[in-house]
Amino acid sequence: MRSTGAERQIKALDDPRSLALLRELRRGVEKEGLRVDKGLNLAQTPHPRRLGSALTHPQITTDYAEAMLEFVTPVSTGIEETLAHLDQIHQEVHSALGDEVLWCASMPAEVGSDDAIPVAQYGTSNLGRMKSVYRIGLGHRYGRRMQTIAGIHYNFSLPDPLWPALGCHDQDAVNAAYFAMIRNYQRMHWLLVYLFGASPAVNRSFAGGRDTGLQSLDATSLYRPYATSLRMGDLGYQSDAQQSLSIPYSDLDAYVEALKKAILEPYPPYERIGLGRSPDFRQLSTGLLQLESEHYSSIRPRRTAARGKSALAALAGGGVEYVEARSLDVNPFLPVGIDAEQMRFMDAFLLVCLLTQSPDAPDDEVNVSRRNLQRVANEGRKPGLMLERDGALVSLQVWATELLDQAACVAALLDKAHQSTLYVQSVAVQRDKVTDSALTPSARVLRELQAGNDTWGQFVMEQSISHSRYFKSRPYSAELMHSASELAERSLSEQAEMERQDGISFEAYLGEYYKQYYRL
Repeated sequence: MRSTGAERQIKALDDPRSLALLRELRRGVEKEGLRVDKGLNLAQTPHPRRLGSALTHPQITTDYAEAMLEFVTPVSTGIEETLAHLDQIHQEVHSALGDEVLWCASMPAEVGSDDAIPVAQYGTSNLGRMKSVYRIGLGHRYGRRMQTIAGIHYNFSLPDPLWPALGCHDQDAVNAAYFAMIRNYQRMHWLLVYLFGASPAVNRSFAGGRDTGLQSLDATSLYRPYATSLRMGDLGYQSDAQQSLSIPYSDLDAYVEALKKAILEPYPPYERIGLGRSPDFRQLSTGLLQLESEHYSSIRPRRTAARGKSALAALAGGGVEYVEARSLDVNPFLPVGIDAEQMRFMDAFLLVCLLTQSPDAPDDEVNVSRRNLQRVANEGRKPGLMLERDGALVSLQVWATELLDQAACVAALLDKAHQSTLYVQSVAVQRDKVTDSALTPSARVLRELQAGNDTWGQFVMEQSISHSRYFKSRPYSAELMHSASELAERSLSEQAEMERQDGISFEAYLGEYYKQYYRL
């Protein structure tokens, strides 16, 4: 196995106290999915009232589009518990959708013009208006199509008592460790895209007439023969403007300062868009980023922020609480888009990123990582594909095998902690995908399309309806129904109270909000 410096750290965790703490790894999942009608069109209806307020509901909200649902699980130390939460949220949502269907793939269904993609609405409170205007700004900057792409975010952290075993005795050391983890993730997350990418095709309407380099699969579908994840490629979340934005991941201070500058300094192309006038605002600001969340990144350092406080201010004030890994496609073959086996591998992979030596990444290495990601997203299953590493070319299979060898060592440690074999088994399943690319979700999607003679949209719709029947056919206890209804009603009341309590104008609210960035 290629030496990575992780061996000493793994050994440091192999004692009874640390093993017990490894059972307390903290996880949460954020999963997105579009509401569509059975004609494959994006739903034009408002967020279902039965699901509560998208502004204040702790588990069911919306992302960019009004039709883009986002499910947020509570933080948990148990994988099965997290999946149970996600399953329960799906059951509640499916019971409230009526004739609509929850789209079970990352790339969207039939997409019309920008005007046919309603922006998410959050009510009339200043916070709600800010969230909507932010999304309107994204539409002006990048177009609304890009904002209809769904994904799964995997939130991950270590329990605080475990950090001293890794030599981290204060928050500064924890921050440094998380940033080292992030740098390694950026170097290596192409492996996740290969293993779990499930978007090798897309509805032709998504291209909007652009020359994308994709091939025609049928009358309504485009694809790349060896693609793993068009979502993570140049067709997905990309920003030409942000290509000039170099966000350092050397340490927390540098990261915060760079994002602060990108938010506060005017950017001429966005100055030309203008702010608009009340009530028809066009964007929140003319900075390269309106808010820190606009920065497209495969992984983010995060800290829970109080309502009305910026995420960047919370991070700068309290340090890194967890990381948000954002490279996962929604798997259309799984009812909730992810399963326990994948989550176990994510645990092992993220710990490999944490425990492996992680030097600072200069700009040229960052560019290499981006090129590797694009190659794997666009042609990851291509036989003999080569990636760049340390100034030389290495085959995807060789590098992937080395990373899986490292993951296997961490998985063995996790199995020892849990007295199981499930973590090692999860790595073995991924190893089979490296040996045979036909086992990857992306290959399976294309195989299903070719075998069934379905268009990509028809295939996803069939899967989506199948998942809908699965959730609707299962018993939904009166207790769970009452609990979900109470949570929804409470969130609606909370939104109404926020709207009653607003005592300043929206312009004044924005001014106060942006003062947080100046104080950083």
